[in-house]
Amino acid sequence: MKKIGLFLMIAITFICCDIRKKDKVVDGSATMAEMAAQDSTTVQIIDSVYNFGTVTEGEKVTYNFRFKNNGKKPLIITNATASCGCTVPEKPEKPIPPGETAFIKVVFNSKGKAGTNQKTITVSSNAHPEFPQLLLNGEVTEAK
Repeated sequence: MKKIGLFLMIAITFICCDIRKKDKVVDGSATMAEMAAQDSTTVQIIDSVYNFGTVTEGEKVTYNFRFKNNGKKPLIITNATASCGCTVPEKPEKPIPPGETAFIKVVFNSKGKAGTNQKTITVSSNAHPEFPQLLLNGEVTEAK
């Protein structure tokens, strides 16, 4: 009987210790969020929407979305993705220094895309607030 009571006391002690570890993890993640905010910068989007008008199916549309680092730290673009495989964004590989303007090059392949098209480009960076989505839209007519 004493062994069962001792076993229960030890089990309760381990459970309590586990809860404290979880509290420390939460406290640590808050610190990481604060650190991320300190390393962030701000961005001014010069071009957020591009309407390429009307193109014939099979043509490629190329556009450079411009933006400026308005913050005090280098702007680091970590990823740029498009809503469709027919649209390929190219991000800057080097950090953009404060005050500098840069661009994200986007190439849209209209092959097989007859009709109205709207493509979204999502950019991940250290900007705070987050980098807004970029839009590429227009009309693709069937090739004859």
